[in-house]
Amino acid sequence: MSYKEFSGTALDHLHNLMAGRVVRGEVPGMVTLISRHGEVHVDAIGSKKMGSHDPMQRDTIFRIASMTKPMTAAATMLLVEDGKLQLDESVERLLPELANRSVLRRLDGPLDDTVPAKRAISVRDLLTFRMGIGIVMAAPDSTPILRAMSGQLLGQGPPTPAMTPEPDEWMRRLGALPLMHQPGERWTYNTGADVLGVLVARASGRALEALLHERIFEPLGMKDTAFSVSADKIGRFATSYGPNIKNGKFEVYDEAAGGQWSRPPAFPSGGAGLVSTADDYLAFGRMLLNKGRHGNKQIMSPSSVELMTHDQLTLQQHATAGMILDKSRGWGFGMAVVTTEDELFGHVGRFGWDGGLGTSWASDPSEDMVGILLTQAAWTSPVPPPVYRDFWTAAYQAIKT
Repeated sequence: MSYKEFSGTALDHLHNLMAGRVVRGEVPGMVTLISRHGEVHVDAIGSKKMGSHDPMQRDTIFRIASMTKPMTAAATMLLVEDGKLQLDESVERLLPELANRSVLRRLDGPLDDTVPAKRAISVRDLLTFRMGIGIVMAAPDSTPILRAMSGQLLGQGPPTPAMTPEPDEWMRRLGALPLMHQPGERWTYNTGADVLGVLVARASGRALEALLHERIFEPLGMKDTAFSVSADKIGRFATSYGPNIKNGKFEVYDEAAGGQWSRPPAFPSGGAGLVSTADDYLAFGRMLLNKGRHGNKQIMSPSSVELMTHDQLTLQQHATAGMILDKSRGWGFGMAVVTTEDELFGHVGRFGWDGGLGTSWASDPSEDMVGILLTQAAWTSPVPPPVYRDFWTAAYQAIKT
């Protein structure tokens, strides 16, 4: 096959790099996708399950974890376009559990050592992860607030759809805790997306999955994206693995059949709950690259996409993001945005996000390019693993000048 947009030799190099990671046992399998100017190259390598002869396929379904966040942000912006939400309104109208917030004096202090919040949490705060509470990169029992969040199953670790309580109870538990920081003061990862999932469900009067299906998945033809995998698709679902810290070997995190994603969850996590495929996510990533347009349909307004895909953080807020964003990336609505040219993260203006269970997506306006890496091997830290570095480096090398 000849390619107009990609170098065949460089695509072979990309395949060999990725296949090498599989042969060495670093990941059981993967699906890679790169698309530019409408040309799409997909490669499926390895197996869906370790030790099996069930090969990866182009339509294999993966747990995309935090790649859920951009879709939740997009649903929020659609409701802003509808007039059902306003970016700078308080969330208290629909989330009374978050009214009259108190804030810890010290992050490591007792839960009753607080001061009143200086202002209410806004919808924009949730989209930009500045609501004042979220994941902290520390041991889950290292401070009282982290012990409380972990004990209440409020999303301090990997996604656990089979254990997380239903949305009203989840909000009740979150509302019983103080914030870590004043609203708008710092960037704190993750929790804002889960709160957004509850907010948009209440604002629309629809379950989150029904809203996403109606406004995003169906219009984009994303037929395999959902919060669970139905019985007729379970054969296309990859087993999920996490590393054993002691011996470095993979352990099963979640089986396909009978696992946590094999039935609808009580809490559809707007932060990390979806499963998807490479082609489904390409449709979403390409729609954002096309300023909200998909074929002859305008899915989102260009102004909504503009807000989502441009850095929203101040220098002070960016300084609080630490290793999760790195020095070269800011945060838009539900996704990272490259703000400084970077060897790993690419051109200024590139936007996208990754999933801690082993996935990555980015759209690059300067190259009209979408890249997607789907594996079933969880990351061990916020620092991207070698397979991520290999994929993105080789993907850019494959572009014909």
